[in-house]
Amino acid sequence: MTFQKHQSIAKLEKFAYSIRKNILRSLTEAGSGHTGGSLGLTDIFTVLYFNIMNHDPENSKWEDRDRLILSIGHVTPVHYATLAEAGYFPVEELMTLRKLGTRLQGHPGREHGLPGLELSAGSLGQGLSVAVGMALADKIDKKERTTFCICGDGELQEGSIWEAAMSASHHKLNKLITIVDRNRVQIDGKTEDVMQIEPLADKWKAFGWKVLTCNGNNIQELISTLNEAKQASDKPIVVIANTIMGKGVKSIEDDYRWHGKVPTKTELELFLKELY
Repeated sequence: MTFQKHQSIAKLEKFAYSIRKNILRSLTEAGSGHTGGSLGLTDIFTVLYFNIMNHDPENSKWEDRDRLILSIGHVTPVHYATLAEAGYFPVEELMTLRKLGTRLQGHPGREHGLPGLELSAGSLGQGLSVAVGMALADKIDKKERTTFCICGDGELQEGSIWEAAMSASHHKLNKLITIVDRNRVQIDGKTEDVMQIEPLADKWKAFGWKVLTCNGNNIQELISTLNEAKQASDKPIVVIANTIMGKGVKSIEDDYRWHGKVPTKTELELFLKELY
């Protein structure tokens, strides 16, 4: 059995609202973590888990499932909140984020036994290599499932990303879809100030990838773009998703200081009222 996919934009927006609410609550309870990137990626996770991916919360190890590799492991609060919303584990468990002995550590670890995780992540720049390995194995085994990999734009400053990109192109891994969270900020400020990565689309094209761009905070546009990405191609596909860090809470949107900052209990109440 595969997970029921929801086509209604209104329903998907409700899922995204609930996920953002639980991100804020769990991070406040934890007292540490990464708020901005988690909120910015919420729409992408919502569309993947509730519209695009083939998966089964009742059988997280289903052999023919699509796989999601979260290379930027520090934004795992959005992954946890989405998995809980989809029914992989109780929503109440989100309040154990970063607690001693929890399955929901600050960076995802498969060794803790949380269903739905495909990769233990922490150090940036490694996830795409893992995704390439998975997609290559599937090609050899003639499997039709898709491997998705989510990378941060600041993470693209890691050289290992481009080694993996070159390998994916060489092997024509057309069942590999990489999504770049292009929010243009990282821990120290704007990406273009820390280390310029534009012209980004041209770089991926030069490495032999098919390139698509979209508004990563527009659910309808995400559905259309990701469905296009799943169509037949002889190349790996990258979706440059333009997002806003902190999306959903106007007072912190596009503020790099919320990369690794969490709300106080007072701020939480204000943010929940502000949440849209």
